[in-house]
Amino acid sequence: MSGTLYGVGLGPGDPELLTVKAVRVLQAVPVVSFFAKAGRRGNARAILDGWLTPVQTEEPLYYPVTTEIPVGEDAYTETLRGFYAEAAERLAAHLSAGRDVALASEGDPLFYGSFMHLYVRLKDRFPTQIIPGVPSMAGCWAAAGLPMTWGDDTLTILAGTQPQSDLTAKLRTSEAAVIMKVGRNLPKIRAALADAGRLAAAVYVARGTMAGQEVCPLTAKTDDTAPYFSLVLVPGNGRRP
Repeated sequence: MSGTLYGVGLGPGDPELLTVKAVRVLQAVPVVSFFAKAGRRGNARAILDGWLTPVQTEEPLYYPVTTEIPVGEDAYTETLRGFYAEAAERLAAHLSAGRDVALASEGDPLFYGSFMHLYVRLKDRFPTQIIPGVPSMAGCWAAAGLPMTWGDDTLTILAGTQPQSDLTAKLRTSEAAVIMKVGRNLPKIRAALADAGRLAAAVYVARGTMAGQEVCPLTAKTDDTAPYFSLVLVPGNGRRP
């Protein structure tokens, strides 16, 4: 019989924010896989430190590129496509041999997760099960103590990789917003928020729930450097009793 592929959400970074089910599955499967940048251990593996057992097989999947090639270039897409195809076959070898595999995903597996690229390649070949995780934005607004949606507020999730004009237009019509994929896009995001008249309310959160966590009004952050694990929160101000 084939093994089962589990997509396991690791939550926003704090190892104690895994669900009970996630921990149970992670400790029960013979193979645990995770993504990392080539040459580095990776944040997902750090979260897993306290949960894995010595008898389990680890199957790290190292990205061939991350920020070295702009995401809009064909070379980036082709390189990642080949990587995901090869990674899927590495996991397929375990699954075909009857070994269950847990592919750990930071945040939630189906929310901007690399897990999805392997899932769509394997779900029709092997049994699959997805264990949801606390998404990064929930960990960040908890770290900031920031109520995000009141009454009938609509929450808009934006990618900071979009053109500035698109970000501005969407921020003007959003009641509450989360801007993901900040990194090198921070200057553009700041400018879009200012153009939309939302800069004063914006809150910057880096490495939310993790060591080195930083929370501050975006207006108080004067430099343009932001780590991969950062986002911007714009709370709503809707109906209240």
